[in-house]
Amino acid sequence: MDQVGAFGTHLNCCGVTQVTTVADIWPVVEDYLTAEHLELDDVELSGRGPGQVLRIVVDGKGVDVERLAEVSRGVSRLLDHTTELDDPYQLEVTSPGLERKLRLPSHYMKSLGREVVAKVAVEGGKTTVRGVIADAGETSFTIDADGGSRVVNYEDVLTANTVFRWEKAPKPGH
Repeated sequence: MDQVGAFGTHLNCCGVTQVTTVADIWPVVEDYLTAEHLELDDVELSGRGPGQVLRIVVDGKGVDVERLAEVSRGVSRLLDHTTELDDPYQLEVTSPGLERKLRLPSHYMKSLGREVVAKVAVEGGKTTVRGVIADAGETSFTIDADGGSRVVNYEDVLTANTVFRWEKAPKPGH
């Protein structure tokens, strides 16, 4: 008979920990990725029912398509043996990309010096701020824009992404 542990984990008859929530998936996948010399950047479950996507975002040196495919197979095997999510899901193992979502303080810290656009809750609504991340801490980040610097608390951020700008190549002969 299964016993329910803290945070929705289950200990089955064989003593194997079964995870049932996205928060429980983080430490299981993080341990695996650490052994693979990679960093777990984010875990996100989107959608509902059989159309759910479990997105595991990894970062590190040498993350290319082949490495992502290899890690995806390993994570898939690991999750097959440790998860009991309510609905089926499609596993997606990916890198943060050029325009990455910023959801955790560590994302902002890794994006120092990069341009960002953020929708921020303000009294009476929301506003969009755009600029370069000048500083990032545990509770807030500082963005430098044409109008000066602004400190933004993470709890006020509705969405935030880094911005990648394609530079126009000079015309041949000019």
